[in-house]
Amino acid sequence: QVQLAESGGGLVQAGDALKLSCAASGLSLRNFAVAWFRQAPGKERECVAVINDLGGSTYYADSVKGRFTIHKNEANHSNDLQMNNLKLEDTGVYYCAADLRGFSAKYFSHGDMQYWGQGTLVTVSQ
Repeated sequence: QVQLAESGGGLVQAGDALKLSCAASGLSLRNFAVAWFRQAPGKERECVAVINDLGGSTYYADSVKGRFTIHKNEANHSNDLQMNNLKLEDTGVYYCAADLRGFSAKYFSHGDMQYWGQGTLVTVSQ
């Protein structure tokens, strides 16, 4: 069983930047497709960003394009989500998910992923 752990959440002000990281217990995420989802209070979970297993394909929700970047952290064998120019509507619990099946980033954006983390809270205030 792959255990994922997110880190880096916290309270920030609108316009600030924040980096979330996702690591797998005891192994590297290098060969996994990794996605970040978020769930705001009272709303359904939505996909924020995905990177495929080879790192050559990404998907971003329209709401975060140009502000968020997902990338594989080769040095730490983890996955990072760099979030810039945060907005109030970016508030939510952010979940990392990973998958070994080799599907496209677009496919994984629908939420069918093998492994999930417990989530980390990001709160953006004015």
